[in-house]
Amino acid sequence: MSDLLARLRVRGWRMTAQRRVVAEVLDGDHVHLTADEVHARAVKRLPEISRATVYNALGELVSLGEVLEVSTDRRAKRYDPNAHRPHQHLVCARCGAIRDVHPVGDPLAALPRTERFGFTVSEAEVTYRGVCPGCVTA
Repeated sequence: MSDLLARLRVRGWRMTAQRRVVAEVLDGDHVHLTADEVHARAVKRLPEISRATVYNALGELVSLGEVLEVSTDRRAKRYDPNAHRPHQHLVCARCGAIRDVHPVGDPLAALPRTERFGFTVSEAEVTYRGVCPGCVTA
């Protein structure tokens, strides 16, 4: 059973066949699928699952805080089941591949007080950009 499925069971999320398939598709490390990718993979497991059902399940998972909605550029939003482990993202500027990274240190410490303009800063989202090994050799 995946970490996401286990968390959903603990929360008492009604586990229909469709919801289970969506959660199973999102299982794994470095998963950052678009809704269309989730749907395409879900259809392979459950051919009758509709695109609307996938979108609804993803929306519920985001609302529950069990999946993060990641927007790293002008491309489609991606869904990250790694919602309970603090991390940042490393994004390929060419193909859009995303990897979870866990830099050492507090990203809030990198913002000097003089640059906070009186804000009480509670969190930071850092996105690292570069070119992945697959795109470098292509």
